[in-house]
Amino acid sequence: MKKTFLFYTITFCVILFTSGCTANLTDPEMDFKPPVYVEQMPSLEDKKDFGAVGSIFGQGDNPLFSDHKAMHVNDIVTVVISESAKSSNTGSKQLSESDTSALGGGAFTSTGANAAVSSAVGKVNGLANIGFNSTSNNAYKGQGSATKDAAFNTTVSARIIKVLQNGNYFISGKREILVDDQKQMIQIGGVIRPYDIDQYNKISSSKISEAKILYKTEGDVERATKQGWGTKIIQAVWPF
Repeated sequence: MKKTFLFYTITFCVILFTSGCTANLTDPEMDFKPPVYVEQMPSLEDKKDFGAVGSIFGQGDNPLFSDHKAMHVNDIVTVVISESAKSSNTGSKQLSESDTSALGGGAFTSTGANAAVSSAVGKVNGLANIGFNSTSNNAYKGQGSATKDAAFNTTVSARIIKVLQNGNYFISGKREILVDDQKQMIQIGGVIRPYDIDQYNKISSSKISEAKILYKTEGDVERATKQGWGTKIIQAVWPF
């Protein structure tokens, strides 16, 4: 008896553990490591001066005219984040099915007009009548709708991590704000072209390839609006 109880207890714990692993018990995470091709592509920083020959915009220590755009590793570029997402989706489905079957056979039949005989036959058929009746009804109706309207606007300064061989930059930036024990964190990463940087050393987030943008908050408010891990486990294994 004890072994059986122990077996069921272990089985229940294993089910909870395995279901908990797929119940999104942890917050979604984003990996800001450079893409594979960024790591594999050689760096252009090995060349001391990759500007055009004869250009008045030098890139050395003392250029004739200084270009304020980010050009080298560890240079700073301002990323203007302006992201919006709008979507609307509505769907409905309705099914209905009805089926009726009747099969009957009496032990005796009477076509005569004699009331006494018909009454007697009816009583016999009431005892020996063979009959089958069935009725089936099935109905399904489903409807769903989803609407999303989100916008995110801010600016983040990012640092050039690597200058790729084709001249593009891999950038990464992070900003953290702590106010009244509430922490806000904004992080961004991706690949940009130097031609997309404007004269004010700014670039729009829409022009970032392999863009990864993260915005999250930490603190009492964030913890109060999240479900506990125990509730998530119960919802994961609850079949109804």
